[in-house]
Amino acid sequence: MASFGLAAAAVLATAAELHGLAGLRATDVIDLSVPGPIARPARLAHPEVVVHQLVIQPEQLVRVNGITATGPLRTLADVSLRVDRFSAVSVLDSALNRGLVTSDDLLSVPRLIRGRRGAVAARGYFGEADGRSQSPLETRTRLRCVDGKVPPDALQLEVRDEDGYLLGIGDLGWRGPRIIAEADGRGPHNAPEAAYADRRRQNRLVNAGWTVLRFTWQDTLRPDYIPWTVRQAITTAHHRRS
Repeated sequence: MASFGLAAAAVLATAAELHGLAGLRATDVIDLSVPGPIARPARLAHPEVVVHQLVIQPEQLVRVNGITATGPLRTLADVSLRVDRFSAVSVLDSALNRGLVTSDDLLSVPRLIRGRRGAVAARGYFGEADGRSQSPLETRTRLRCVDGKVPPDALQLEVRDEDGYLLGIGDLGWRGPRIIAEADGRGPHNAPEAAYADRRRQNRLVNAGWTVLRFTWQDTLRPDYIPWTVRQAITTAHHRRS
């Protein structure tokens, strides 16, 4: 960044990565905003850098690991204008979950994006954000359910037995039909001990009368699969109790 001047700042996906936000596709491109004209030789010397000329107020900039970047709220506003709904809501959920912003903070976003291209769609994204989602996969699974008219009525649902013992926590839950959906991503769930714990937890929930569904990233790529599976489970639960 030094070759672009002291006023250069990390923005968009680069700023989101610096803040530790999840939900955007990994890339080697570095997004910088630099005020005023940029020397052409500098651009040619750094082909991996994409230079933007955004109007950024000084109070919207922070230092992250010694690098100047847009603050979390301004980063969310900028990113939401340039990515698809699933990516935008995932990043918003990540920011809320990590405590980088609050729901009240998001109320100021319409002012930040007013008049900018993509603002109408972005306002809808902010309305769908939920900090209880703990991963982009959970966010995508929830959005598929919402689009399929079977939205969960709880996230991070605690299921307890009659004595109050915690049987397990479901990523998404439907209390009436006693259904839980788990978003199984890569990482911690792949470790042997985590897999064993997941199996034991699932057995406890099933024995307590809950149906446990498990979805992967691949499942979210089809708009119909997840809501269809949930709907079938709801129908089965109703038939079982009738």
